[in-house]
Amino acid sequence: MKKPLISLIALTASVVSANAFAASNMENPLYMPKNREVYLKTGAAVMYKEADTTKATLKKETNGKTEFPIWRFAGDIGYGITDRLDIHGHFGYTRDNDINRKGMHRGRVGLMYRILTEEQPFVLDIYGDAYLSGITPMKGTYTAKGFNFDNYSNGRYGAIAGTRFGKTFKNDLTLAAHVEYLQTFGNHNNKIAIDPTIQPLMGKTYPDGTPLPSTIQALPITQLGFPSEIEVNLKSTHETVAGFDAMYQINKKWSIGGGFEYIEHSDNSVKSIHTKLNAPANPAFQPFQDSVKKGLLQETKFMKDGWDEYVLKFSVGYSISEDVQVAVFAEYTWDDAHSKSQNGTDEKAEAGFRLNARF
Repeated sequence: MKKPLISLIALTASVVSANAFAASNMENPLYMPKNREVYLKTGAAVMYKEADTTKATLKKETNGKTEFPIWRFAGDIGYGITDRLDIHGHFGYTRDNDINRKGMHRGRVGLMYRILTEEQPFVLDIYGDAYLSGITPMKGTYTAKGFNFDNYSNGRYGAIAGTRFGKTFKNDLTLAAHVEYLQTFGNHNNKIAIDPTIQPLMGKTYPDGTPLPSTIQALPITQLGFPSEIEVNLKSTHETVAGFDAMYQINKKWSIGGGFEYIEHSDNSVKSIHTKLNAPANPAFQPFQDSVKKGLLQETKFMKDGWDEYVLKFSVGYSISEDVQVAVFAEYTWDDAHSKSQNGTDEKAEAGFRLNARF
């Protein structure tokens, strides 16, 4: 009788231990650091993209062109203030030499609180983050073929509110879902260089609709009082994210994960030109400056540059020790781009690795 009882106790202890390990797995979508515990996740990846066909890519003659390699780096850090409250930061940097675009693509710092713990029917967390895209201004160049982005910042700060919930079952399967909303705050934190050789591409008519003389249409825009660099006042935007994740703890060393995520990126809108324009080279050109300015604002009032992303995710994790883990991951994304978006793709795939550690 004792032997079966001892075996049952050992089996129960093994299951409890494995379940506890699944909850402490840093690849677990419900992972939260314990009191006074620090975790750090650093990763590197390479991405492949093939541009979609939109009005913007056709104008720039980039439709169908590929971008590879795109280098992506990410870092997540967190500290357990208590077992149910943490402070965390998420950061990312991208470099794409094919389109000369680089910079921080992700930056946020915030707090997460666990309302329901593992002992409850399911885990429930809420979090609030400060969105840090305003640390660097949005930079780009306005050319005869349209706008070229020079970095990944939108120049705006914002606030993120979100929740995640799920459960780790006895067979070491974790199922989780998350929803979040981002609200950015409009400002003029941007630097838009103007190619001095371009001609006015917008506002080629007087305010009453009468076409401008061809001699005026052919003038370089700088002669109409536009400086070599301007700032514009952008409206606030929003993004919504929703998805689900799964992880299976194969044993104390190995785990696999996967998930799906939907990301909505709303259109940008320009309210006004923030930079004070110069007086035209010829005072008689003032009406033409006003016409070009009006046309520019009409064109950018509704930029139709948003897009929706649908992301499939897969990962494999291996624990070197209780506090050190490596993981490889892959993501495939398809999207629906709005008519003037430069961010639409026919193909987008990313693969890389993460090193996770806690102290």
